[in-house]
Amino acid sequence: MAVHAPRTSGPARLVVLVSGSGSNLQALLDASADPGYGAEIVAVGADRGGILGLERAEKAGLPTFVVKVRDHADRAAWDRALTEAVAAYRPDLVVSAGFMKILGPAFLGRYEGRTVNTHPALLPSFPGAYGVRDALAYGAKVTGCTVHFVDSGVDTGPIIAQGVVAVEDDDEADGGDALHERIKTVERNLLVEIVGRLAREGYRIEGRKVRFGS
Repeated sequence: MAVHAPRTSGPARLVVLVSGSGSNLQALLDASADPGYGAEIVAVGADRGGILGLERAEKAGLPTFVVKVRDHADRAAWDRALTEAVAAYRPDLVVSAGFMKILGPAFLGRYEGRTVNTHPALLPSFPGAYGVRDALAYGAKVTGCTVHFVDSGVDTGPIIAQGVVAVEDDDEADGGDALHERIKTVERNLLVEIVGRLAREGYRIEGRKVRFGS
C-alpha cells in the first residue's frame, strides 16, 4: 500500500470512534483546543449508546452518531452504514479511540491509510483483545503501546509509533490492571502526539513504513 496524505490547508478534520469511557477522546479534545495542534474533532461516533464517550462529545458541543450492529441485517450492512455515517463529516483522519469493533471492507475501502488505532502492546507481539494479559503470561519484561494504521488484519497495519512500559514484578498480582493503567497513560500521550503530527506535517505510507512530511 502506498498512501500520500499531504498536510491540510487548515486544521485536519477528525472523526473519532468510541465504545466506552472515551479517555483517549478526552485527551484529543483537550489537545485540539489549542489552535496550534493542527486538527479538530468534527464528530464522534459509537457502536452503542449510553456511554461516557458520547457524553464527553456532547458536553464539548460535538455532533454524535451511533451505528449499532444489531440494527442491521448483517455485519456487512453495518460496515456500510458506519462508512456512510463517518463520510458525512468529510474527515481527513479517523481515530479509533477504544472502538471495539473490527472495521470491514467497505470502511477500509474508503479510509484505509487514514484510520489510526492504538493497541496496548508492542506490535507485532501480542495482537488481539488481550495484549496486556498475553504479554504478562509470556513473561515479557517490557511491553507498551502501539499507534498504527488500521488494515484488514487484526492489529497488523503499518506502525506509526510505539511507547515502552516496563513490566514490574508484582504486575501479575492484580491480573495486569496496574500495568494496563500505566500503558493507557503512555498510550493517550502518544496518540495525541501522533495525530497532531500526522495533521500538521502530512505523511506517506510506503509498504509498512510510515514517514512524516508531505
